[in-house]
Amino acid sequence: MALLEVKNIHKQFGDLNVLNGVSLTVEKGDVVAILGPSGSGKTTLLRCINYLETADEGTLIFDGKTYDLAHTTKKDIAAIHSETGFVFQNYNLFKNKTALENVTLGLTVARKFKKSEANEIGMKMLERVGLKERSHHYPHQLSGGQQQRIAIARALASNPKIIYFDEPTSALDPELIGEVLEVMKELAQEGMTMIVVTHEMDFAKNVSNKVIFMEEGVIVEENSSQEIFAHPKHERTREFLRLESHRSGL
Repeated sequence: MALLEVKNIHKQFGDLNVLNGVSLTVEKGDVVAILGPSGSGKTTLLRCINYLETADEGTLIFDGKTYDLAHTTKKDIAAIHSETGFVFQNYNLFKNKTALENVTLGLTVARKFKKSEANEIGMKMLERVGLKERSHHYPHQLSGGQQQRIAIARALASNPKIIYFDEPTSALDPELIGEVLEVMKELAQEGMTMIVVTHEMDFAKNVSNKVIFMEEGVIVEENSSQEIFAHPKHERTREFLRLESHRSGL
């Protein structure tokens, strides 16, 4: 049984159709890279799957339970959020809280963990992303790469079944991208299920096991990462990969 199945998602903003009947299946342990030009609907898809946006239509089957994406109770959304993690493009850390406080906030507030228990989990997660010694630093005292690693630690703290990454390296200076991708690579090797919207072609090619190419709100092509990069079937996919690979120096 798939961990996550999405059927026929539609999303419109005003007169703009952003998602036009997108469906996908994610097995436990999959690392799915979603590629596509800006405005293709990649981020909206992630946000609708995790109820950060409300889809106009569509079905979500998560861990064996079926939900109507357009009509879901707050209780069901909270239950889904407790089993998923989301890493944003711009970190979304609280500036007035330390690294450890940012990681543990969801545990103490949403899940009512004791502070001591949350701190113990938080320190383990910070150690996992290589930032245990930065636990009492505030975001302004950390580099962009360190802030994004804190955000990954926060996503890991709830022991999620899947983590969604929305362009996790696009706000970073080039020299900081590697440290974030390295953490993500380690998570993939540990078997974490991930859906990653990214322009990092090397990650998509060598870390993900499945690649989805989107354009204009639809999935143009979907295949194993090996097949997509070696033998893309659609001309539009070939053109996109050619441009992006050239830009990435692959």
